[in-house]
Amino acid sequence: MATGWANEGAVQDQIDATVKDAIQRARSQLPTGPSLLNCEECDAPIPEARRKAVPGVHLCVACQSAHDQSQAGGASGINRRGSKDSQLR
Repeated sequence: MATGWANEGAVQDQIDATVKDAIQRARSQLPTGPSLLNCEECDAPIPEARRKAVPGVHLCVACQSAHDQSQAGGASGINRRGSKDSQLR
């Protein structure tokens, strides 16, 4: 594929960097510490199966779903679709 002034593999490097950033961002948002017995938002009991499946959980399923939907608005915050030169840096 002709890429102009780009080095061989520059496009794949950009894709790899985007995926690496997304993985790092997702891992940083995982809960840590002990799980709570009751939801922080609605005080509903958190089932033992959920506490075991998601260590450090603080929200019940319903509140977590609502939280996830509210966070789904902005994907990455990084514009990687600028000019060709900006993609190769």
